[in-house]
Amino acid sequence: MAKLYETMVTPPDVNKNTEWFMYPGVWTTYILILFFAWLIVLSLFRCTPGIAWTIVNLCHFIITYHFFHWKKGTPFAEDQGVYNTLTWWEQIDNGKQLTRNRKFLTVAPVVLYLIASHTTDYQHPMLFLNTVAVIILVVAKFPNMHKVRLFGINSGQ
Repeated sequence: MAKLYETMVTPPDVNKNTEWFMYPGVWTTYILILFFAWLIVLSLFRCTPGIAWTIVNLCHFIITYHFFHWKKGTPFAEDQGVYNTLTWWEQIDNGKQLTRNRKFLTVAPVVLYLIASHTTDYQHPMLFLNTVAVIILVVAKFPNMHKVRLFGINSGQ
């Protein structure tokens, strides 16, 4: 009997800087890191759950914006400088847009924003800070922002 459909195997990502995000359980680990960060902030600062979520959201914004959307290149010399002009976000999934990984990484800050905003009862200034953080992160992930830097500044390494 003839095969009606061919099974396509996606070529492995040879970029060591981004291949780790393909491993099973990375999404779960990402979510657990955010949750445990919230627990740590909640216990260390003895603040309300909403303030703790806002702190986690803002820390998540600063860390992911810097490492995913600002810093270029890879920490590995084996790539011969092929990725020196690309951020981690531009390298992930070999630059292909709207993949499952990219959708997950776009939805994660939105959900974090919703949790932080809801648990602070949409009060100012937390709502403002959470909103600015999510807008910047989501806009940075748009396909038309590929290889575009904020304010036209070349960030270098």
